[in-house]
Amino acid sequence: MMLQRSILLGLLWTLSASALAPNSNNNPLQQHNGEVSRRGAFLQTAAAAVTAVTATTFVTPANAVPQTGISAPTFELPNSRGEGTTTLKDLVKTGKWTVLYFYPGAFTSGCTLEARYFQRDIDQYRQLNAQIVGVSVDPVEKNKAFCSAENLDFFMLSDQGGKVSQAYGSALSIPGFGTFSNRQTYLIDPNGELRWIFNDVESHIPRHSEEVLGKLRDLEGAVKA
Repeated sequence: MMLQRSILLGLLWTLSASALAPNSNNNPLQQHNGEVSRRGAFLQTAAAAVTAVTATTFVTPANAVPQTGISAPTFELPNSRGEGTTTLKDLVKTGKWTVLYFYPGAFTSGCTLEARYFQRDIDQYRQLNAQIVGVSVDPVEKNKAFCSAENLDFFMLSDQGGKVSQAYGSALSIPGFGTFSNRQTYLIDPNGELRWIFNDVESHIPRHSEEVLGKLRDLEGAVKA
């Protein structure tokens, strides 16, 4: 119950960005922190609503998170590079580890911050033979614009309708808002096997990329041992 309430408030925090006055600060970390005051009234209202009604009324996880140690759920989604669709099989064919991360919405402060930290560490991912791929319910055009605006060296997949997010246990359905991808990250090995899942990313976005890199090193080290 408490976890669901935490997820709801975190997601509403992100989604509220489009409804509140934009911050002109180009530093996403300062912007992310500064939104505490700007969104205070919004979250106060949301918290009261969550307390008054059970969290399951608001947040409906579409599916259970898949188990690790088995093949990752397959998918085929349009990519932000304008190259048609990308499948899990396409990613596996590269022979690389895949960091498949789900995020609520492009251009929001938390998602911008998360993407920038992944981009900051891109060379370390390459050294670990890993590729980064984002997934959200945003349309292709929005994801393309986001990647261009942030000069990202990785691409996004558009899961409009949330079917892939559901398969990965990452979809959250909120009446009045629709279905969105919860902020979760999945590590898939070069054989297409799901090896690790980061469920609670929202609470520590600034250090998430470092956590992913650390886990990749652990998993790759175990394979080589």
